[in-house]
Amino acid sequence: MSTIADAILVIDADRGEQQYWHDVWRFRELAVFLAWRDIIVRYKQTVIGIAWAVIRPVLQTAVLYFVFVVMQRLNLTGATPTVAVAPPKNAVLPPGAIPHVLMIYIATLVWQLFADVLSSSSNSMIVAANMLSKIYFPRLLMPVARTGVSFVDFSISLILLAGGIFYFHFLSPYHFTPDWTLIFLPAFAVLAALAALGPGLLFGALNVKYRDFIYIIPFVVQIGFFMSPVGYQSYKAGRFRIWYSLNPMVGVIDGARWCLFGNRTPIYFPGMLVSLAVIAVSVLIGVWYFRKAERTFADIV
Repeated sequence: MSTIADAILVIDADRGEQQYWHDVWRFRELAVFLAWRDIIVRYKQTVIGIAWAVIRPVLQTAVLYFVFVVMQRLNLTGATPTVAVAPPKNAVLPPGAIPHVLMIYIATLVWQLFADVLSSSSNSMIVAANMLSKIYFPRLLMPVARTGVSFVDFSISLILLAGGIFYFHFLSPYHFTPDWTLIFLPAFAVLAALAALGPGLLFGALNVKYRDFIYIIPFVVQIGFFMSPVGYQSYKAGRFRIWYSLNPMVGVIDGARWCLFGNRTPIYFPGMLVSLAVIAVSVLIGVWYFRKAERTFADIV
């Protein structure tokens, strides 16, 4: 039975870390409510609604497939283009062969999750300006709650991935079967969200004071897309692959592909460790700076 003491909330600008994280747990239902609100509002008054969660990665996959697969098969020197020979009706994928469409689509899904979490968490404080100046709650809940919409979009996009697997297994001349490692895909989805949440917390705190970041963040997302192996595999970085893995999405995308294809696209473990270390450091820095700056949010917004 709750007591009056349990209902009392002491607002102290210098609350200790232990008490702060206790408040985060106490207000967990608020985070769920905010996430649900964002999910409802996301596609409100749109013509095709939640279908945008599928259309975006499909269009992006189509463009990347054309650039990195179709264009490479075309002969641009003026000679007669090479004609691809269709595989036998009952052919199976040879060792190491993978459906390029699925390879690009699975990478697009985790990248889209990363980009959505980064953008939404970076702008979360500006969107919640009215709440910040009126009531107390751990401000960290706002960027965390806004990741809920991104995971809903990711989950819906997985339906199309399942359709692609069905096609390549039953209808395609290649009888492709995903590896058992597919069960680890949710773990790499969480890693993609964490990779975005670290800089998202940093940008979100800076965005309160410097509104320039409203324009900087889309630019950062665009540059990050071209610096990530979404349309190709990271092994093409060659001897620079370990340095390439300083981009945390390199390890996350490699891991997502490993989940679907198993040893056909093996994980580069040195690079994966580098990416995990970068994710951990970015989250720690993001939380540290966000906690340092959040006590001034209500005065600035």
